[in-house]
Amino acid sequence: MSGHSKWATTKHKKAVVDARRGKLFARLIKNIEVAARMGGGDVVGNPTLYDAVQKARKNSVPLDNIERAVKRGSGVEAGGADWQTIMYEGYGPSGVALLVECLTDNRNRAATDVRVALTRNGGSMADPGSVSYMFARKGVVIVPKADGVSEDDILMVVLDAGAEEVNDLGESFEVVSEATDMVAVRKAVQEAGMDYESAEATFLPSVSVDLDEEGARKVFRLIEALEDSDDVQNVYANFDVSDDVMEAVG
Repeated sequence: MSGHSKWATTKHKKAVVDARRGKLFARLIKNIEVAARMGGGDVVGNPTLYDAVQKARKNSVPLDNIERAVKRGSGVEAGGADWQTIMYEGYGPSGVALLVECLTDNRNRAATDVRVALTRNGGSMADPGSVSYMFARKGVVIVPKADGVSEDDILMVVLDAGAEEVNDLGESFEVVSEATDMVAVRKAVQEAGMDYESAEATFLPSVSVDLDEEGARKVFRLIEALEDSDDVQNVYANFDVSDDVMEAVG
């Protein structure tokens, strides 16, 4: 899990930059629309929508934008797109396995963007199922560190809710569970009086590829190229890097 944790920390910091460019805002708004369409516009009664709204608010998405996205998704207001979730599989440099999650209203555009980003950056598309078996769907709740709160303290709070492990990401703790237990874990954190940064289902790798500095630079360049597409919501990869390599690539 060490490589995953280091990359999780990097992605969290990168989100600040993405937010300034407006990319993160657009992705969060899409998630809200889809959650409202699937489970209705009642934030209290729709846990997926609740978490999507909370993540948007914690990333400073304007409240008006959030409310309009809920209305569009639930059909109260016109203009909602017919978003489709599509998962593409591929390989990157050094044999790194990739899952590319897209949320799009144009399948052909999304497929083209993903294929071009892969082929131009040392990667390739893979057949469905040839990569996904190396990943497991998990729930991840990020809890900011508070004074005096340790990994053991967090684990005691979330264990009965279905948490499997707690990882130290430096400035926060990552609580991993089955995807179906994620809402219960988030509620346990809240009921214990702790703040949480985000709660979402994700894909974690079961096997990892160790990368040296050159390999890491190539993989990071590929991931950035994929994330440049407006249709790409998330990129999941099964690489591992040492602290020295992560520091070297910045």
